[in-house]
Formats: sequence, C-alpha cells, structure tokens
Amino acid sequence: MGHPPIESVDVPVIVGSGIAGLATALSLDRAIVITKGPMISGSSDLAQGGIAAAIGKDDRATSHAADTIAVGGGLVDEAVARLVAEDAPNRIAWLQKIGAKFDQNLSGDLDLGREAGHSTHRIVHTGGDATGRAVMQALRSAVANHPGITVLENTEVIDLVRSGKRVVGVITLTPSTGEVVLLTPAVVLATGGIGRVYVKTTNPPTVTGDGLVIAARAGAALRDLEFVQFHPTALDAKTDPLPLLTEALRGAGATLLDGEGQRFMAKIHPHAELAPRDVVARAVGQAAENGGAYLDVTPIAGELTSKFPTLVATAASVGIDPFSDPLPVTPAAHYYMGGIVTDIDGKTSLRGLYACGEVATTGLHGSNRLASNSLLEGLVFADRVASSIRKSSYDKVPRRAEIPVEQPISTAEPSPEVRMLRKAMWEHAGIERDEIGLSDLLTLINTLAPSLSETIEGRNLATASLLIADAARKRTESRGSHFRSDYPHRGASRRFTIRPVPVATQTVSTSQTFKMHVS
Repeated sequence: MGHPPIESVDVPVIVGSGIAGLATALSLDRAIVITKGPMISGSSDLAQGGIAAAIGKDDRATSHAADTIAVGGGLVDEAVARLVAEDAPNRIAWLQKIGAKFDQNLSGDLDLGREAGHSTHRIVHTGGDATGRAVMQALRSAVANHPGITVLENTEVIDLVRSGKRVVGVITLTPSTGEVVLLTPAVVLATGGIGRVYVKTTNPPTVTGDGLVIAARAGAALRDLEFVQFHPTALDAKTDPLPLLTEALRGAGATLLDGEGQRFMAKIHPHAELAPRDVVARAVGQAAENGGAYLDVTPIAGELTSKFPTLVATAASVGIDPFSDPLPVTPAAHYYMGGIVTDIDGKTSLRGLYACGEVATTGLHGSNRLASNSLLEGLVFADRVASSIRKSSYDKVPRRAEIPVEQPISTAEPSPEVRMLRKAMWEHAGIERDEIGLSDLLTLINTLAPSLSETIEGRNLATASLLIADAARKRTESRGSHFRSDYPHRGASRRFTIRPVPVATQTVSTSQTFKMHVS
C-alpha cells in the first residue's frame, strides 16, 4: 500500500497560529508553525473582551482564582486556577515586552475593565474592544522577525502520525504538494475550538474542531466534551459568523432589554447583566424567542467611539446607529471548555503530543469559562508547553511510523449536509438540550457522517459534533453551560474523560526520509 512522501525536521511543529500557537513558538525560539489559512485568521483576532490579570492595587491573584472557581460550576481544578492567576501579571508583562500596548487611564496606569463573574476591575484591553487583533499583531510581528520560526500558511494538518503510543509527526496537505508526512520531535496542537459545528457562532470559518478530531483519531484522552460556552450577545445580523458584542459593554453599563424595551436580567440574577455567561445566554435566548432581545448601549454612548470602536463599526456595517438604537442580539457558540486532556505542562496522554489554548482542557474553565480567561490561558500554557519541550530529550526519527489508512478524498466547499448538521446541532445540542433531541441528533449525525467524511472539513465537523452530542446525552444534569431541560438540577460533581479507539493505521518504514528545508 502506498503512502505519502516522508520528510523530517529537528524542531517542534505547532499546529495553529492563534495566540497559543504563536506564543508557544516565541517561547521555544525554534519551531515550525502550521496554519491552514493565512496568518491573519482564527478566533484570537476576534477577541474583544481583553485579558484578565490581578494587577490592580487592590486586587490579588487569590481573588482572580476564586472568581474563576466560582463561575466554573464545581469542575474547576483549583490548583490550575491559582497557577494561571498567579502567572497572569507575568504574561501581561511579556506581551508588553514584545510590543503590545495596553490602554491606559489618565493617570498613566493600565485601564482595567470589569466583566461578568469578576469581583473587581482586572481586564486589560488594547484599542478598546480590539484586544485580540492588537495582541495578535504584536505576536505576528515578533514571529515574522524571529529567525528561528518558520510559518507554513495554507497548509492543512489532517492527521497525527504515531509510533506506538508516541506521536512522531503530522500528515499535511497543500494544493501544491498534496499529502506529506512530516516527522518531528514534538507536536503542539493549538488549533482553537469547535464553534463552526453550530449555525450560530462568533467563530470564523476555519474553526472546525480540527485539533480535537485528529487527537481523537490518534487515541488521545478527551474530557468535558459537552461544555460549549454560548456568548450571550452576538449581534443578530443574519451573517456567518455573527459579530460579537463584547461583554465589556455590559461591564461599562450597557443593559439588556426585551422586545417591549424592558430590562429583564435583574429579575433573573442578583448580578443582572453581569451574571455568569450561561445564565445570561439562556435568558437572552428565551427573550429572543419571545419578542426579541436587545443590547442598549446608549447609557454609555459617550464612551463608544473611544473604548468600543469595533462595536461602532460593526453596527454601522448593518445599518444600526448604536448611539440611539438598541442592538438586536442572540446567543451564539463562542468558546469550547472541552478538549484534549493535558497536565499543567500541556502534556497529553500521548507522548510527544502537547496541546494548549482552546483545544486543550486544562481544568481552568470547568463547565463555564470566566470572561477574559481564554487569551490568558493560551499565554500561560504556551509558556509551560515550551518549557516542558525544552526540558525533554528529543527522540530520534523512529524506524517505523503508523499512518492512518483512510483519509478524506476532497477539500471541496461545505456541502448541504454541513448546513444541515450545523442547524441540527444548534437546535438539539445548543443552549438547551434534552434526551429526545440529543437522540435524534446522534441518529442524524451518523446518517450524514459517510458523505460528510469525504471532505476534511466535513469529517472534522461530523466527528466533533458526535463527540459533543454523545457527551451531552450522557451528562444527565444541568451544570454551567450544559443545560438539560429534562434534568434541570445539578447532580454530583463529575468530569467525564474518554479515550477514543485510534483509527486503523498502516506501518511504514521511515528509511527513505528527506530532511525538510526550513528557513
């Protein structure tokens, strides 16, 4: 049986060019970064809220950790929460060192914002609500000027390559070269989340669960797969993806209104608009179904131009004047708390495979992520992954490698089956779930899977959807972002870990291995 050509490199390969991937590369000094689109793509650029760090005069890391634990629905690893909170100021300083400029107040101190679930002001921003874009610009600039980092754009990673229980490489695909097996001492998955499995999402088109799926196909342990965070306030603009309206708007004083123009969150939670995201998302979803849900930013109209320029531009693009009119909103899939199980150094259950950022589940988020902890987690664990790889002994190229037998045969555009899948996921594995809906959903996914699996995107969307729906059906309680209308109360605090059976492979000799040239 034939196999793709085999090449090798002597540096780690990082899959993903978001904040976690680029921060890992910079911390390593020598690495190859593979990204399936251009460098300017992915979710990190779209992040508006900011980065949480206890750097205020009256703030402490212990308070930041406590807020993280309180929001996480009883499933946060408290040691991880403390570790991340304690390192947060260091990560902000590191970003400043590489060129990120955070917003300051009139006194010249960092201008700290507040978002849902935080007990105090501790969110740093840059460019108001353009934090992700500005931070990513600094990271991309640092990577571009780093002689030890090579970036391979427009390159798909379609599977991992194993040798026993060790991951020894990846299978890449480009239009010009076709499939290539690339052997490497270490693989870091930093591919982001799964948002595109839902028809309503704030995630860009590239976020199709790739890292989660290829890790599952290799047999890596996965956990918390049912926990998808739905952002309460996406602009209901009938676009794909939906524009995000940052939580910082509500932190600054914007209010949520129903179809009759009345505030409704104060009746639902004592923290009103700043209640945990799962509470606000369900309330907004119900209001949207019963006459409409709106975000009124007119109470902070004087701050919009300076602090929320992205919001002003987004509203203008769909013909809304935010200075006078409320903005129609809907919940949308935004962030994934589940993923590949890692330890505190980003190591997965497979030797040679690391994960960080949204694709990993570290124990930080539990069942409901605290606002502005996502970029922070990517930064903290990128540094820890790099440190762990530097300390490890690089293994030589194995004599034999195991390559998955079946591969998608097409890179075609999304099919009608993809649209059908995304709509069904929103309806049955979205904000509210139940046994009947999830059972019907699983049947549909299995029916669609054969045709979907003919393409890389279809295979990944179908597999990720199956993992989420199956986990949601098995968790017969409501906790954090996972709400079962047939089991509305919280049960015992349990975390579900699965170890998927690896896909069938063929064993090939690596004797004819070519050294890949990297600049």
